[in-house]
Amino acid sequence: MHPSAGSGPAASPARNVLGGELESCSLSPLTGFYRTGCCDTGPEDLGVHTVCAQVTEEFLAFSQARGNDLSTPNPDFGFSGLSPGDRWCLCASRWLEAWEAGAAPPVFLAGTHEATLAVMPIELLLDHALDAPTH
Repeated sequence: MHPSAGSGPAASPARNVLGGELESCSLSPLTGFYRTGCCDTGPEDLGVHTVCAQVTEEFLAFSQARGNDLSTPNPDFGFSGLSPGDRWCLCASRWLEAWEAGAAPPVFLAGTHEATLAVMPIELLLDHALDAPTH
């Protein structure tokens, strides 16, 4: 069990960047560092896979050009490959790198872990949010 999954009755659920309970990002394809569908993180997650993004063709090409091919299936790891429109837990630093290059995909804030805020300000995420708060 990873730390934010809870380790007893007093354990609190993981939080998203809006301060609410972390929501699922995608069950199909099954995403998350822990493959729970959530962009949860813990000490083993050195890449900080905390940004719930809806990948675009532009982002997939950007990621492939950086050496991380997310489009090609890899059956040895049970990975069917991503298509534009799929939601996936991205490394916070890779999303920021894509933002700097003008290729950042939209994000689902309710599914983006609060640990992301140690890597970038909320304003960047709000500007790319699929579910931006209306108040």
